Amino acid sequence: MHKAIETEEEFDQALKRFNEVFDAPAGTPEGDEANVLADLIGAYDDEHYPIELPDSVQAERIRGEMTS
Repeated sequence: MHKAIETEEEFDQALKRFNEVFDAPAGTPEGDEANVLADLIGAYDDEHYPIELPDSVQAERIRGEMTS
């Protein structure tokens, strides 16, 4: 079916295909493909675009902004 995403071009192609099959019903081939693509896209995204956790000062600032 699909293999691990290794390049930015493959990532872009996977996103494009995911957008095409996103609304497919569960249990259909397209729905199964959407699930596989979501996992592959997520793995690539986590590896290449990690989101760093805030340090304690940033966390306190964010918490203050959220409660204001």
